[in-house]
Amino acid sequence: MHKQTYDQLKETVYTETLNNGLRVFLLPKPEMTKTFGIFTTDYGSIDQSFTPINQKEHVTVPDGIAHFLEHKLFEKEDRDVFQDFTKRGASANAFTSFTKTAYLFSSTTEVENNIETLLDFVQDPYFSDQSVEKEKGIIAQEIQMYDDQPDWRSFFGTLKSMYHHHPVQTDIAGTVASIQDITKEDLYTCYQTFYHPANMVISVAGNFDPDQMMELIRSNQQAKTFSPLEKIERSFPDEPDTVANSKEVLEMPVSISKCMVGIKENAQKIDESFMEKDLLADMLLEHFYSKSGPFYQELYEKNLIDDSFSFESSREKNFAFSIIGGNTENPDELAEALKEQLMSWNDIKITEEDFVRMKRKKTGELLRGMNSLENMANQFTHYQLLGFDYFNLLPTTEKLTLEAANTFLNNWVHEMNVSVFQIVPEKG
Repeated sequence: MHKQTYDQLKETVYTETLNNGLRVFLLPKPEMTKTFGIFTTDYGSIDQSFTPINQKEHVTVPDGIAHFLEHKLFEKEDRDVFQDFTKRGASANAFTSFTKTAYLFSSTTEVENNIETLLDFVQDPYFSDQSVEKEKGIIAQEIQMYDDQPDWRSFFGTLKSMYHHHPVQTDIAGTVASIQDITKEDLYTCYQTFYHPANMVISVAGNFDPDQMMELIRSNQQAKTFSPLEKIERSFPDEPDTVANSKEVLEMPVSISKCMVGIKENAQKIDESFMEKDLLADMLLEHFYSKSGPFYQELYEKNLIDDSFSFESSREKNFAFSIIGGNTENPDELAEALKEQLMSWNDIKITEEDFVRMKRKKTGELLRGMNSLENMANQFTHYQLLGFDYFNLLPTTEKLTLEAANTFLNNWVHEMNVSVFQIVPEKG
């Protein structure tokens, strides 16, 4: 077991890669009463085309299968695993993103039993034809519920307007039609390929003894047998750097319009600049669009936005995008105002004073995030799957330069990587 200390943050992380390839990260926080565990596979909704383990032919599986698999793992032949956690007073959950699927719990008691349950239920799949068909109805209802939500539709509508072919434009849950094609055999194919320990990470943060916890996880994994896993071959369609559509409009039964502007970036290289870009994108969006910023005040005073106005940036292995917008009475005016302001970024120079303030704010956000067990373990896993150390975000932030910020800003946006998506009230 390797011990890594971070003197600046006063944090210690214990790590070990087990014989089956599982990467274990333990973040003891003895001052906490709670423990949080998250077991994550490097497999998300965009992983639709791949070569299954021990096979040679490439396959493409139906949209939404990673999310479907997440649902099915909780259901066993004789019980629902949620009940096992509930009986011990633990809270359990799971989520599927574009790039990963995670299973998690938090508890203040019986932590070791809950860790074993977490490992065992994820590593013991049970799928039957009957239960798969039953789940289709449940997930179809979930998809239809989200289809009625303007915020959800505007998010994926913006992605669809940005991307030509990349599966990031597809709803994580798939569609009501696509999930009908999912079979028990498809689920086992995806499970056996992507849920191999060598493709997974478990992170535990909270009140526990690291030696005892590592031995518990080590013993649990030694009692199980897995086939060797070579590198998983995934494929993605060629994606142009330009957006698919500069503007799209959707009519929905809403009382107020929505206007979102998306910034698409090309496929990301996983190198030293990745974390810098990740940080700079967040810091610059915060600088321009936070409620304390002058542009937010300008849009608000022109009655172009309300409190729903927001922004976000996502940067992963082979895609990156940012989305800005919210409710508006004047979707075309807001779109033009945002686009005009974005185009001005090519010539803007952030001042030293503003940059120092941006770094201080980001440092505060990072330190606040490290006070949350859930955020710390989740973010630690996120960056490990990308090949980075979460605790290096702080020193990386400190090393950011004004020149790097202005270079990133001046080359971030151009006319062909910006798209607009609007939701407007249905006519008549």
